[in-house]
Amino acid sequence: MKPDLSVKKRIPYAIANLEEFRRRNCYFVDKTKYIETLEEYVAPVYLRPRRFGKTLWCSVLECYYDIGRKDRFEELFGGTYIGENPTPEKNSLLVMRFNFSVVSVSDNGSEIKRSFDSICKCVFDVFLARYKNEFKTFDHTYQNATDHLENIIQFIQANNLPNLYIIIDEYDNFTNQLITTHQDGLYKELTTGDSFLRTFFKAIKAGTESRSVRHVYITGVLPVTIDDLTSGFNIAEIITLRKKFVNMLGFTQAEVDDYLDMVRVGYGYECDLIASLRVLLKNYYDGYQFAIGSEPLYNSTILTYFVRQFTEEGEFTEDFIDPNLKTDIRWIRRLTRHENDTSELLEAVAIDGELPYERSNIRSKFNLDTFFEKEFFPISLFYLGMLTIKNNTRMVVPNQTMRTIFTEYYNEQEHYNVSGGYTEYFEQFSRDLDLTKLFSGYWKRYIGQIPAQAFDKANENFFRTTFYELCRRHLSLDFVFNIEVNYPCGRSDWELLGKPHTKYKNIKQVAEFKHFTAAEGKRLKIMELKRPRDEDVDQVTKYSNEILKDFPKYDITRYVIYTLGSSQYRIFAL
Repeated sequence: MKPDLSVKKRIPYAIANLEEFRRRNCYFVDKTKYIETLEEYVAPVYLRPRRFGKTLWCSVLECYYDIGRKDRFEELFGGTYIGENPTPEKNSLLVMRFNFSVVSVSDNGSEIKRSFDSICKCVFDVFLARYKNEFKTFDHTYQNATDHLENIIQFIQANNLPNLYIIIDEYDNFTNQLITTHQDGLYKELTTGDSFLRTFFKAIKAGTESRSVRHVYITGVLPVTIDDLTSGFNIAEIITLRKKFVNMLGFTQAEVDDYLDMVRVGYGYECDLIASLRVLLKNYYDGYQFAIGSEPLYNSTILTYFVRQFTEEGEFTEDFIDPNLKTDIRWIRRLTRHENDTSELLEAVAIDGELPYERSNIRSKFNLDTFFEKEFFPISLFYLGMLTIKNNTRMVVPNQTMRTIFTEYYNEQEHYNVSGGYTEYFEQFSRDLDLTKLFSGYWKRYIGQIPAQAFDKANENFFRTTFYELCRRHLSLDFVFNIEVNYPCGRSDWELLGKPHTKYKNIKQVAEFKHFTAAEGKRLKIMELKRPRDEDVDQVTKYSNEILKDFPKYDITRYVIYTLGSSQYRIFAL
């Protein structure tokens, strides 16, 4: 249902509980239509990268099915799709909800088991307290997680109680930590034989077979652990790649447009400012495509992180990237195993912005050994949210946020200096806004430290991306930077915009990059040009004209930048 955009709502960053959403009058993007479709499955597993709202969705399911919240249905679901179209299972089940992200990881399997049992005991205690009337005669003696779960399931069956709905959030969080810390032996100990984890999932499976457990809903990031647990939990169906569920988590463009309309009307912002915000959000947070031909999605939590800061400050913040996303370099290094492979992968993404993949490899499950095969790198990064589907053969960096993070990793891996020695160039630009001088400083200071042999594969993407990242790092207090911005006439290479609250408001610069090998540059006599080629001028002018249609107040300066091999460049201001 379309929300009432005239009512000011709280921006709900770091709130992952539906009851808290309603109590604090938070803006809620209604995904509840998926509840009725999920009921077709006994044990669906839904995977998404970090920060996509998985925990909030678990809370929605808990509130919807909990028999104890029956009297609060209108309070919690009024105005939503499922509130107007409830299913027969509404508020009819006993709900048990786990969060495995809080399981402590160590190098000792017994310690992990103790933590797991302790976490599960807390869940059981809450469950039995909530449904104390149904479990008056239940023996609360606790030994371990599996035995206690089996006892609860058997008690439900013996006493003809309402069925159980089990929700497991972040099912693979602690096993993934074992993977990233190179504890493969311990990981396999937990996922094979009669380990406590396998027997726990076997108990759940047995509950579904007896029909005491009606549904099991599982969230996580990777299909690795669920695949390695398969023999003990072969009822799991990974639904992540199915088109009817592809938009269940993450925001569509229409949902973001409604969100921003609420911000505009409810918070009283000018249309021009919200229009600028819309462009920024699309470039930084959109672009995740989880099935071929599906609609690109926004990372919902990261988008909300920025919108919240915007509404609090009334201006664009300095940094658009949630620092929680910057820890995933561990995964790249763990995947590649060797320094040379890490450099090769980061170089490929930094230069091309994409990686080839085999379509047949995007499948619902693959185990730990497969995860580390070189041909699976793009697939593994896809599940981690660092790459996304471009077409049948290519994975691509989804947006500006991930491009920034990859470029930071690349500079870190290659030990390129991006901090010291740049101050005078950026101070000069802040005074005169002369991109020709700034690019000269970039070429001298940044490009000058890169070995010539590293440029064998260099292309325009490499230069515009590394130049963008350097500018973003040093000038983001006053400016917003974008690359590869889509317009009806094509995609611009590089853009700068003065932030609305600064003295640079409405200052816009658009640059077209063209790269040639040294031989091509010599043949085309690029270094002898007195002015840029007509086709390049036409291209950057078309982008400028498209921008002015939506933002007629912008004062736009156009540039054409030619790079030749690793040693020469030309830049023209138009």
